[in-house]
Amino acid sequence: MEGDAFSGLGNGTQIDGKVLQTFQKSFVQVQNILDQNRLLINEINQNHESKIPDNLSRNVGLIRELNNNIRRVVDLYADLSTSFTKSMDASSEGDSSGAFKSDGKAGHKRNRPG
Repeated sequence: MEGDAFSGLGNGTQIDGKVLQTFQKSFVQVQNILDQNRLLINEINQNHESKIPDNLSRNVGLIRELNNNIRRVVDLYADLSTSFTKSMDASSEGDSSGAFKSDGKAGHKRNRPG
């Protein structure tokens, strides 16, 4: 897959295989964290339903771990968004359509009657 390009965004934009590997790695990390969160939530619910004081005390740590995991997912998505934007900017630098500039702002080309 190294060096391959992906042209599946509908507009012919090429994405480097290395960029895709980075995205895939991040999505796998996110999925692993979400799977872990599902297990944490199940354990938190079981502890809550048991009403056993030790289990309820344990939930404090489990909820902290869950919150930290959620922060990690948010950070991973933020990094993915930044990486995606940079890769799109880099791949569209040669595009002269004027739809978007590399700073992310829309271009102001107007067709004037001739």
